[in-house]
Amino acid sequence: MNIPRIIIAATHSGAGKTTFAAGLIAACRARGLRVAPFKIGPDYIDPSYHALAAGAPCHNLDTWMLPPERVRESFVRRCKNADLAIIEGVMGLFDGKAADDDVGSAAHVARLLDAPIVLVLDARAMARTAAVLVKGIADFDPRLHIGGFVANRVGSAGHAKLIAQAAESIASPPMIGHLVRNDALVLPERHLGLVPTNESGQWHTWLSEVQRQIEASVNLDQLLALANNAPATLPEYGISGNKPNHSPKQCRIAIARDAAFSFIYEDNLDLLIEAGAQLAFFSPLTDTKLPDDTQGLYLGGGFPELYASELSANVAMRHSIQAASRAGMPIYAECGGLMYLTETIIDQQGQGYAMVGVLAGTSQMSPRLTLGYREVAAMQDNWLWQAGETMRGHEFHYSNWSESPTNVSSLYRAAAPAPWQTEGAIIGNTLASYVHLHWLAKPELAIRFVAAGKDWGMRIRD
Repeated sequence: MNIPRIIIAATHSGAGKTTFAAGLIAACRARGLRVAPFKIGPDYIDPSYHALAAGAPCHNLDTWMLPPERVRESFVRRCKNADLAIIEGVMGLFDGKAADDDVGSAAHVARLLDAPIVLVLDARAMARTAAVLVKGIADFDPRLHIGGFVANRVGSAGHAKLIAQAAESIASPPMIGHLVRNDALVLPERHLGLVPTNESGQWHTWLSEVQRQIEASVNLDQLLALANNAPATLPEYGISGNKPNHSPKQCRIAIARDAAFSFIYEDNLDLLIEAGAQLAFFSPLTDTKLPDDTQGLYLGGGFPELYASELSANVAMRHSIQAASRAGMPIYAECGGLMYLTETIIDQQGQGYAMVGVLAGTSQMSPRLTLGYREVAAMQDNWLWQAGETMRGHEFHYSNWSESPTNVSSLYRAAAPAPWQTEGAIIGNTLASYVHLHWLAKPELAIRFVAAGKDWGMRIRD
């Protein structure tokens, strides 16, 4: 298949690739192009900016959590109705899980998809050195095609001209544009990174300003030529293991989605639909009960600690979820979802707020970040897992579940050396863990979720 595509990578985290990628998507969309947005790695927040710019969901490409062929297959599927794919990298170009290889990195995905790369370089306080850095990166791996770079945060058009001349003089990849340092382009950040766009903010104003600057000082024709010249080497795939389900929906699964809960991979939702689920989105912040006819509940991650007061005040919703758990409804919770299910959240100011109470104990914010890829194995058979099955996932949180009872069964054990031995909990049919999973690595999980919800629904109707 011939899919025009480009990867927006960088020398390091914080260089400005999210800003540039989102603005580029908006600029291409303004030209009438249908853009399929992607984010490399496990991140949930950056994709919200790309989805906003594209007017379409952003999908993650993670070559550590997913088998490489599954990543390529997912990419091809998501590009089916698009004119162009814009893919944001993760950290620096060669940064993945380990120090001695680049698995999971933007470079790894670039080789897998045979995609050209545009580097975003934070060019503050440098000129010729910027070109030298780009040339060194371009020469490191001859399998990659770095088609050019964008000098970000330059002091002036004159500063940008010096960098472009330096690149030409040492035959580095060419500079195809620049962005002048501008406080209006700086995105708000907090403890887990950028603020997601599902929260209040002047996101459209920001996006319009980024788009305007890119259109003014980046050679879009040159960049699109790079994308259009990507080799036509990608095979056309069907759906891995799951065919679209056109029969009547088998069960209704409620999905928490609001400012407090937004961390769910789009592929997980797509797989649930393909497995026969009708998705019912609801807000634990504002709705007073689960959607009617709910037969399963998915509580993803997010920022419940920032909305603990509102979540606590919504007593009716807390009681609705507690009753569903007691009744044996299949409930799956990750990270922020686990926090919400505990008895209390203690926020960053030390204030405690009552939560659902399905899991005994407290979720307490900590100054220490828990971050990294995990490989886990199921401890026992349940509606989602068979004992011993393994899965790769990711943790990213500042909270700890403390005062948890010792007699509660753990959901997972470490399947590889790790600083912890067990993780998560099983309470009846409620499964909760801090580990985020990308179900495309194991599509059976969606099938099992739907089957469990259907069975539970049939039992309570009898």
